[in-house]
Amino acid sequence: MTSPNYRVRRATLDDIGQLTSLWQTMKLPYEELGRRVTEFQVAEGLDGKMLGAIGLQIAQRHGRIHSEGFTDFSVAEQLRPLLWERIHSVATNHGLLRLWTQEDAPFWNHSGLLKADAEAQEKLPAVWRNERPDWLTLKLREDVAEVISADQEFALFMQAEKARTERALQHARILKGIATLIALILLGVVMAGAFLVLRKNPNLLHHG
Repeated sequence: MTSPNYRVRRATLDDIGQLTSLWQTMKLPYEELGRRVTEFQVAEGLDGKMLGAIGLQIAQRHGRIHSEGFTDFSVAEQLRPLLWERIHSVATNHGLLRLWTQEDAPFWNHSGLLKADAEAQEKLPAVWRNERPDWLTLKLREDVAEVISADQEFALFMQAEKARTERALQHARILKGIATLIALILLGVVMAGAFLVLRKNPNLLHHG
């Protein structure tokens, strides 16, 4: 990403010197970050001098924006939108589901990263769960696996409901059959009784 005065690009191993100096100034763990140089996007002036950098760590299709730093904070507000545009593009290209950060500059909140609620916290990758809990997050897309799982659960529920309804109908048909059989038996008993009465008293047919 570029602007008339700045350029944003992915860091390379050639940037390790300037990045280490920046991390030391920001009191960041420069030795650890030095092993993850390619996670970083850097902003530089037209003279090639590094002005700022920020990392995007990827885990389980989630991205963590971290270790923001600037050599000159007077240009931070100009550089953050460029770095954010670059990070968002990288996240989209990698098909990430969510972005997370613990950076506390108001810019990130204004860019759509909001305080993670309990439901969102459950989606935080395990590798970051030992961090302090003040996460901001931005949902980028639906988790297809979760959607499919929810659809499958609904399909299983509907299948179970259909089976239960079928069992209830079958039970009702059996009860109806039993009731019909009892009615027929009673009718048979009545008719047999009537036949026996008439047989013993044939004059009843001619009574009156």
